[in-house]
Amino acid sequence: MTDKARDAILQRLRNRQPGFDTPSQRVAIETPSWPMEARIAQFKSMLESVRAEVHVVEPENWTDCLKTLVAEKQINNLLYAKQGPLAEAIEAAWGDTLLPELVCDERPVDEWKEEIFFQTDAAVTSARAAIAETGSLVLWPDAFEPRTWSLVPPVHFVIVDGEKLYNTFAEVVEAEQWARQMPTNALLVSGPSKSADIQQTLAYGVHGPTELIVILKASS
Repeated sequence: MTDKARDAILQRLRNRQPGFDTPSQRVAIETPSWPMEARIAQFKSMLESVRAEVHVVEPENWTDCLKTLVAEKQINNLLYAKQGPLAEAIEAAWGDTLLPELVCDERPVDEWKEEIFFQTDAAVTSARAAIAETGSLVLWPDAFEPRTWSLVPPVHFVIVDGEKLYNTFAEVVEAEQWARQMPTNALLVSGPSKSADIQQTLAYGVHGPTELIVILKASS
């Protein structure tokens, strides 16, 4: 092919490219900004729509709610992080011998994973934040509350501070200053584990907990 023929073909292709109008200004995207009561209602509705439980309690009553729930669900033991942010309140509240055994082993997970996988009924962890718009929990696993805690036991309790319930994901990123301290393993959880086979038969607990139970600490 000669240079002249090649140039003619390329010019025809250029002439056929569709044109696009350049917008004169950016389109503003409206994002929700609910007052706290509506934010809680949205968060609760979204999570309950995918078969999660949400219990809204006064901040000082969250351990009472947790004790009631573990008793109702006949849980035998509860995994918690002994050096995590919830430990002091849980240990102070766990005086009743009828309550499930508190489980925590400070060895590396690989050294006692058989107990976690086969002998642990439930785990309780904190949430870094929550998103009302999508009904999502932001988990930030670390050395004290590793990913295993929220992934393996069949029942997962999550404690959420109402002050950390944001409208949108973008609001979380800005308020929590992710640009300055980007997490290495942030997780967005929007319900219990579920999956569907080729026939679209939905099953729960396939890749994680069967039950997700959220205790939201929010002042009335």
